[in-house]
Amino acid sequence: MDPKPATYPAAPLIEPGHTFGSITDKISAVVLSGRQPISWFVVLSIGLLLCGMLGMAITWLLIKGTGIWGINIPVGWGFAIINFVWWIGIGHAGTLISAILLLLKQGWRTSINRFAEAMTIFAVMCAGLFPLIHTGRPWLAAYWLFPYPNTMSIWPQFRSPLIWDVFAVSTYFTVSLLFWYVGLIPDLATLRDKAKHRGLRIAYGMLSLGWRGSARHWQRYEHIYLLLAGLSTPLVLSVHTVVSFDFAIGIVPGWHATIFPPYFVAGAIYAGFAMVLTLAIPLRKIYGLEDFITMRHLENMAKVTLLTGLIVAYGYMSEAFFGFYSANKYEGFMIWNRMTGPYWPYYWTLVFCNILTPQWLWIKRVRTSPLPLFMVAMVVNCGMWLERFVIVITSLHRDFLPSSWGMYYPTMWDWMTFVGTLGLFITLFFLFIRALPMISIFEMRSMAPEARMPGGKGH
Repeated sequence: MDPKPATYPAAPLIEPGHTFGSITDKISAVVLSGRQPISWFVVLSIGLLLCGMLGMAITWLLIKGTGIWGINIPVGWGFAIINFVWWIGIGHAGTLISAILLLLKQGWRTSINRFAEAMTIFAVMCAGLFPLIHTGRPWLAAYWLFPYPNTMSIWPQFRSPLIWDVFAVSTYFTVSLLFWYVGLIPDLATLRDKAKHRGLRIAYGMLSLGWRGSARHWQRYEHIYLLLAGLSTPLVLSVHTVVSFDFAIGIVPGWHATIFPPYFVAGAIYAGFAMVLTLAIPLRKIYGLEDFITMRHLENMAKVTLLTGLIVAYGYMSEAFFGFYSANKYEGFMIWNRMTGPYWPYYWTLVFCNILTPQWLWIKRVRTSPLPLFMVAMVVNCGMWLERFVIVITSLHRDFLPSSWGMYYPTMWDWMTFVGTLGLFITLFFLFIRALPMISIFEMRSMAPEARMPGGKGH
């Protein structure tokens, strides 16, 4: 008989040598010690500076109107919609990691779910900014998006996917916020008990809702947490499906495609996991969390990124195939225009970023090396933004009549608004790191060897 092939144990989810006390002290010290690394102040300062840029751009927009942007006829949708779809996509990984992997009982989610959920909330906040400012005069036009009972002569169009966006995104944000907060309650009680400053004890005590860790508390916690996970799971599919209807329901060549809903959902998860990697790799280094966010976590996220990247690549090929195979001259021209028209560098750059670059993740050494993995994630982030640019702009700037063709050039204010939302996201995320535990303390305690011992008190 052939000898049995050698098997290698999987990398641990938590490095050996940790106890309940060491896990609690390590994670809570980031919040309670009062000391932050220099890099935290540097990045937060950059974020605040970019937030100031965002404030300037929005203020000038409210004064002058959307004419300061590069939108025109025929390109009536520009950076605002591109960035809205991009930010919504980034917010998908948090819910996927938290809810779906919880329901599937995947233990490797425990070290990354907390800051992934925070990433979701802040990304949706950045996304929600764009539909409001896209109207140019929010106090005159934004309320038309909300389907409230009114006596206006024209009611909101309930068959419009823009109204569906309001329902889907607001529901997604609300459920994600509740899911994040409920998961925080046991850790807020831990911070309450460990805080030395009276004001912090009062603040964390109020936020922890009187948590005492009793059996009844844990039983109710498990029920509501599982219920919210079940509610969140269909939102992962529905939210970006609804966003894709903004395009697929139109008759514009390049948009009117039935593949858009699954294609957009896969792309959202793809972009979201790339952003989680972009955040997790520097954080584990800056705060010395390599024992908690191990290479197994990074490799698993890389595998999910590779899988969703292959689905996105299939979507690109299907889109091109349908455009030519359908014998619709408008669809065929749109695909050809993307490949060879004025915006061809953007199309082929996104192919390089989203299809070719992730193929490095087939190599285990790349999946288990933080620096190459970080570089791949950054390239994917850029590629997914370019994908939204290509879908929106190249489909509008040349549609049915050559006499109505035009070019789109983003202005300084477009770029300031986009970069400013990056600053808003960075600021919110780094303030979260300072005020709340970025890793779930009680879930990490359940991974410790002490929790699996007879009589262990781990959750």
